[in-house]
Amino acid sequence: MSKEKEVTIYDIADKLNISIATVSRALKDDPVVNKKTKKKIFELAEELGYRSNHFARNLRIQRTDTIGVIVPRLNSYFMSTVIAGIENVANSEGYNLIISQSSESAEKEKMSAKTMFNSRVDGLLISLSYDTNDLSHFEQFSKRKIPVIFFDRCEENHSFSNVLIDNKNAAYEATKHMIEQGCKKIVHITASLKRNVYVDRFNGYRRALAENNIDFKDEYLIIGNLSLEAGTEAADTILKMDPLPDGVLVANDNCAIGCMLSLKQAGIRIPEDIAFVGFNNDPVSKVIEPNLTTINYPGYEMGEVAARNLINHLNGTHSIHSTNTIVLRSELIIRASSQRLSK
Repeated sequence: MSKEKEVTIYDIADKLNISIATVSRALKDDPVVNKKTKKKIFELAEELGYRSNHFARNLRIQRTDTIGVIVPRLNSYFMSTVIAGIENVANSEGYNLIISQSSESAEKEKMSAKTMFNSRVDGLLISLSYDTNDLSHFEQFSKRKIPVIFFDRCEENHSFSNVLIDNKNAAYEATKHMIEQGCKKIVHITASLKRNVYVDRFNGYRRALAENNIDFKDEYLIIGNLSLEAGTEAADTILKMDPLPDGVLVANDNCAIGCMLSLKQAGIRIPEDIAFVGFNNDPVSKVIEPNLTTINYPGYEMGEVAARNLINHLNGTHSIHSTNTIVLRSELIIRASSQRLSK
């Protein structure tokens, strides 16, 4: 089956017996063309199925009005709120998004970065995968002076900017809260310590223990992929501990809830036997019983801030490197899952 010929401005000009320049100006909504002629051109363009050749236009102006976004997972409440924040700012400024997920794979992340580069995105926003070891696949962007901003999962690099929260302090406050509730044997469930997010939370947890003269035990560090299933597996590990821990700090709410549900099924009382604190303030944290104490992580704001800084740079408002790291506020939201003293 032969492909139907693409309608061009030449076809429109020929049918209306007017100049190509007039058609071109009308389609750009140039006020030089009178309204009556413009109306005829728009109506015929729609009737014929004319499509503007954005690709050719983009090549001329060296800009696509497109921003690339690479995230580890799309099925994450936190990431979906970040994307919503990015989209809100991008759309209001006339930019479109190309969104890709790495599925926590460095190889897929490299492929996505290559696709974004070949798609000529004007800028790139990215949250790194668990196992990304280097940033060499982003060097092509730097060489072409295409701005890159990391959010949430970042890596220190003078070429790129970061948007994140103070994960170390957030985990410190969460751990300190459990210690104030009488916890002394606190397990930390987290993900790969290659990533800044998780190593910073681990360091905040260790700092709170040290300041309260509580020794850190290697067996109290459980590393997984922070899924609901990983929470169930962590619960199995916890149930084999003797003595049982009296507190658990989890690096996200989803995994915390998987762990809580399994422990409750095994007869563990929360928070009387084991107190729980999560991360992200997912909506599900207010559904689980008892409600989960968590760190409020401003995902939507993070997306807005990252997109705004990128677009300001693209529009020439300010240099993207004028602020290399932007730290957003987070807060500990105390709910029933950690309130042992009130029980």
